[in-house]
Amino acid sequence: DGLSYAAYAHRGAYPLIVTALLAAGFVLAALTPGSETSGDPLICRLVYAWVAQNIMLVISSILRLDLYIGIYALTYWRIAAFVWMGLVAAGLALIIARIALGKSNEWLSSANLLTLSLTLYACCFINFAATIANYNVDHSLEMTGQGIPLDAWYLRSLGPGAFPALDRFFDHQGKTPDAGATRELARLRGIDEGWYRTVQENWRAWSFRDWRLLAYLDSKGSLVLPQPSQPSLPGR
Repeated sequence: DGLSYAAYAHRGAYPLIVTALLAAGFVLAALTPGSETSGDPLICRLVYAWVAQNIMLVISSILRLDLYIGIYALTYWRIAAFVWMGLVAAGLALIIARIALGKSNEWLSSANLLTLSLTLYACCFINFAATIANYNVDHSLEMTGQGIPLDAWYLRSLGPGAFPALDRFFDHQGKTPDAGATRELARLRGIDEGWYRTVQENWRAWSFRDWRLLAYLDSKGSLVLPQPSQPSLPGR
């Protein structure tokens, strides 16, 4: 009683910082290659048990975050939390690999740096705005009859990547009695598209992702409203 979903998720996430640092510290201090303790089977088993316990904590935190998103929807920061927890789990697994394979501390640091670099590189190819918008629309109260109402204004702040998800939401709302509630947002959606198309007329703005989005907009035959005097998309 009295514990919010946010506090529940945060209690699971913040201790990961301390436990991950402790696990790494134990390995660096107790299992330095060539040291007397590195060949002690008891110490190795204790470190294995400690790291395994931390991995269970990571899994618990991921489940907590999943419950949190199920109530409050998806955002950039919550995706970042998932990625961060995945990196923590990978780091713990690399600690086990370092002990089992008898690798050096330099190997452990290099392996963690490589994992981080590959994660950042992979994230460059993910359209997070579209992912967030599609998830929030598909799990909203308006679309499923359960959950929380869609924060369509937040979706608009995500930029052009949210256009397809917003269009699905508008199409669905257009069939309901309270369609007028989203009329103003739909009008602004048209203005945003007009500004976006203007930006895309510059060949330097071309990208494969934008090319696909323009193809979608052309196929939908969206009405382009007059452009505003200043860009209406936040952050532009």
